[in-house]
Amino acid sequence: MMDPILSVRDLCVDVGTGIQVHRVLDGVSLDLFPGKTLGVVGESGCGKSMTALATMGLLPDRFSVASGSIQLAGEEMTTIKPARLRQLRGNMISMIFQELMTSLNPLLTVERQIAEVVEPHQHKTKAREIALEMLRAIPIPSPEDRLAAYPHELLGRMRQRVMIAIALACRPKVIIADEPTTALDVTVQAQIFRLLRDLQMDTETAIMLITHDLGAVAEMADEVAVFCAGKSIESGPVGDILDRPAHPYTRGLMSRTPRLKLGAAARLPDAGSLGEIPGMVPPLGRFPKACRFAPRCALADERCRSEDPPRLPVGTAQTALCWYAKEEALA
Repeated sequence: MMDPILSVRDLCVDVGTGIQVHRVLDGVSLDLFPGKTLGVVGESGCGKSMTALATMGLLPDRFSVASGSIQLAGEEMTTIKPARLRQLRGNMISMIFQELMTSLNPLLTVERQIAEVVEPHQHKTKAREIALEMLRAIPIPSPEDRLAAYPHELLGRMRQRVMIAIALACRPKVIIADEPTTALDVTVQAQIFRLLRDLQMDTETAIMLITHDLGAVAEMADEVAVFCAGKSIESGPVGDILDRPAHPYTRGLMSRTPRLKLGAAARLPDAGSLGEIPGMVPPLGRFPKACRFAPRCALADERCRSEDPPRLPVGTAQTALCWYAKEEALA
């Protein structure tokens, strides 16, 4: 079996200083393998993007890695020197950010922003050529004209494509894509996914796809990690997760997603049978002490509310952090 290109083990992230410290990620573990896509799903505020930022060494102020390991091609990222981290970011590992308005520099042209990623890692004279090649591949209409444009001159969907072009410019070995196709129409989404798949075929790139869209997961992912309140509570092959979700939270997510009639996403529920997950997502860092889903779960009992659930195997490759995982899977 091949080794993972990115391995996260027991990652814990805290926010705050002094006595006011809250844990926002608690024991997150996941692996990305060359040429494979890991879909990371869950409600807003569950820790998906925080895991990505920790992996990139881009945690916001007052957030810090409290414990755990992040290894990129065997190199420990939590203790790496800033100069080495700059060498790896953009070249070995890259991220497509979700916040379009704050991720692009309003004072630099599109060409300059792509060039800033390319020049430290490749020949400077090729920066414009690579920038133009990426804009054509995304694709962006009239790419030659867009090179000279500033972010405020582009529509939101164009800025999103520029962000994707920047992330892919150096053909990194790992791409973290945080909602890469939000607000893009289905035709453009298909183009972006096809571009990512082509890149995987050419360079064995590993992709972490963070998304709310289970249809995108069904189409793109090989493995799935389901996040809930700062933990990865279920993981396994995409077919197993979609066909037989073992955790009540995963079943809740599935019930909220309408069926897509074509492809692998046909496993998702019919539009007429949409459900909901009761209750509210807990505030950041104020998670339940034992099972993170217990206050919202119809199956929860006193043990769920007082004891941390074990990670139980379900089938051959699927696991779930739930006392009743096996019962749920076989129900």
